[in-house]
Amino acid sequence: MSDKIKTVFSDKKKIIKISVALVFFIVFAVFLYFFNQVEKPELVSTNGRTFETAVVTEIVQDNIQEDGSRIGNQYLKLKMLSGELAGQTVDATSANGHLFGAECKVGMRVVTVTSISGDVTVTSVYSQDRQYVIYIFVTIFMLIMCIIGGKNGLKSVLGLVFTFVCIIFLYLPMIFRGFSPFFAAIVVVILTTFVSMLLIGGYTKKTFCAITGTVAGVVISGLSAAIFGYFAGISGYNVSDIESLLFIGQSTNIDIGGLLFSGILIASLGAVMDVGMSVSSTINEIHLNSPNMTRIQLFKSGINVGRDMMGTMSNTLILAFTGSSLSTLLLDYAYNLPYLQLINSYSIGIEIMQGLSGTIGVILTVPITSAVTAFMITNKKTFSLKKNKTTQNEITE
Repeated sequence: MSDKIKTVFSDKKKIIKISVALVFFIVFAVFLYFFNQVEKPELVSTNGRTFETAVVTEIVQDNIQEDGSRIGNQYLKLKMLSGELAGQTVDATSANGHLFGAECKVGMRVVTVTSISGDVTVTSVYSQDRQYVIYIFVTIFMLIMCIIGGKNGLKSVLGLVFTFVCIIFLYLPMIFRGFSPFFAAIVVVILTTFVSMLLIGGYTKKTFCAITGTVAGVVISGLSAAIFGYFAGISGYNVSDIESLLFIGQSTNIDIGGLLFSGILIASLGAVMDVGMSVSSTINEIHLNSPNMTRIQLFKSGINVGRDMMGTMSNTLILAFTGSSLSTLLLDYAYNLPYLQLINSYSIGIEIMQGLSGTIGVILTVPITSAVTAFMITNKKTFSLKKNKTTQNEITE
């Protein structure tokens, strides 16, 4: 009878958890829908110009040379697949460029820029239509996660989707509405960390310890970057695309200066989250197998495990930031810039600031998570012992 009661209570708890989760996601979705109802100023006139899909039906004149290089434009005939001209065949050009245009072949799907003014229509190829390639690879990625990871893989995919939704539909609109980018990043970090950790680790003390350590580590990364920037004279106005950002800032409420440090919080979240959950899970596992270990012993175990992770996670962040700025580093190397010019340039200073501040967050996540987990898990043990003693006293009486 007692087993049946336990099963009923267990089922009720699951139903309650699922119901709470569904209500949260529904309310959150409704909030995001209304939160994204903002009017954006027209920064660039797009009257009469649209992006459409088409397929190449004929190469009228190619631009390939005898040595294999391409000079000038390709002249094509395209069958439009969307827009006002859908189903019609139009003349078009494809520029020889690395950012715009494409090396067109018959049967190739392309994206066009179509400008219509009265009876005059001008069509040019913007790029190859690669949306289906993106969709296929994203699907393959998710399938691999679900097949290899099983149930946890599916949860990881859901957490990843939630993170993507938060960045696109919460973080960016918050910045556009005039919220501090740093504050917006903290909100997104806390929200995505909670949901991702709960999906993966469940509603346990281990999960909440990992959440605490992760949020603390990410905030430390942002504060470290802010302190570094203050003393090094680096601000959010020293980035390479500041002119374009300032142009946008003149017509919106965006705090341009806070974007740099806000981005550091978002960039360091993945590595810090990995460390937080790993350390918390390790201490929890050690406690389950050795319940007599003290808080200090558990804390030291977490530190020892974290020390092995610091090197790999630090390399992960440093290499990630290095990879994103590889073209800048290569240009500096090729021009053989003097040391004083190189070390004092804003581009190098920003990369160093991003790499070091993210790494500091990763490193300090280890002792924070270890301390919080050791404290909370041993509290559970203490409570169990008290409860057992009380029960034994009641039986004796």
